[in-house]
Amino acid sequence: MHGFISIGYGNIVNAEKIVSIIGTDAAPVKRMIQGAKDSGMAVDATCGRKTKSVLVMDSGHLLLSALLPETIAKKTEG
Repeated sequence: MHGFISIGYGNIVNAEKIVSIIGTDAAPVKRMIQGAKDSGMAVDATCGRKTKSVLVMDSGHLLLSALLPETIAKKTEG
């Protein structure tokens, strides 16, 4: 990974700082998102749309995106 990638709706993130990209289907992930929101460690980049993926950053922050994990992963490869 290198440089910056778009995570949707004009939001851009440093690809070097991404630890993982996960979907939001599982209950443990939903609990992780709620915990991050409660502690101020969640950054909502969905622009009011449904959250489809979560980017876990090396700082511990969670970035919420409306793009599918597969879509974001493809952008990190190129």
